[in-house]
Amino acid sequence: MDLLRSLPIGLYLEQPITWLHRLDPRVKLGWLLSFLLAPILASAMWKLSLVGILVIISILAGIPWRALKQQMGWLLLFGGAIFIVGIFAPDSINVTHQLRSPPDAGMEIAQPYQYVLFKLDTGALQFKITRKSIDNAIYASSLIFTSVYSTTVYLLTTSPEEVATGLDDLMAPLRRYNVPVTEIALTLTLSLRFIPLVLEEIQNLVRSVYTRGIDWQKLGLKNSAKVWLTVSEKLLENLLNRAEQIAIAMQVRGFTTPNTHKVDWHQLKLRKLDFLAMAVLAIFWTARFIVGGQII
Repeated sequence: MDLLRSLPIGLYLEQPITWLHRLDPRVKLGWLLSFLLAPILASAMWKLSLVGILVIISILAGIPWRALKQQMGWLLLFGGAIFIVGIFAPDSINVTHQLRSPPDAGMEIAQPYQYVLFKLDTGALQFKITRKSIDNAIYASSLIFTSVYSTTVYLLTTSPEEVATGLDDLMAPLRRYNVPVTEIALTLTLSLRFIPLVLEEIQNLVRSVYTRGIDWQKLGLKNSAKVWLTVSEKLLENLLNRAEQIAIAMQVRGFTTPNTHKVDWHQLKLRKLDFLAMAVLAIFWTARFIVGGQII
């Protein structure tokens, strides 16, 4: 089990440098928020289109498959399982088949609106697939894929320093209302840098447990829970020690507050590629409101 490779959360892909790396972090943050907000009240085809757009962006950017295969495998498996469960789940709508208008004498009877697409009733088992259940399944599975995958691509192509600098610049107007913008950006940077340390501690503790060859069947459920509780306490203790060491190192170097020791981690500058990405983003939202709306 290698958590540092299977969970690329908080990890930055330094090589190769793709065109996504060269984009301004503020522009990439706008695209990330767009992928998170665009599925709201959107049609099923638009939700599926978002999945395709994300995959196409990853292919065009040339992100190595080694950085995404582990994450993609579990994500596709989880999303597929949610879709299968969702199409058979009750939609809480009781609709009977009825004609759109009462037939007149001598006129051809109109076809009823087919709301239930598939129904299986064997007595003990009852399954029903409706239009609403398919829409709910597409919404749940596509939402999980777009939210997790877009965030993963964003973190892989944006360093923690760039993320913090971009947020600090975007939240600059909040300083008028005494919002500690710089402290928030610093906390976010330290948090993103601390995630790999957390994964490393979890990985080391789990490996130390398995190398001892514990017979879990003989221990039973109660004793096994005690073992993992002890491991959790040790994990918390190690993480607090790591955090204290980082705090001491910052104090020794004279870092008291980010306002008095401001560090310019990244120079923000919009280039031609950034303006092109913003133009495409405007087209994206125009298409969302024109053709991507949910049909009521």
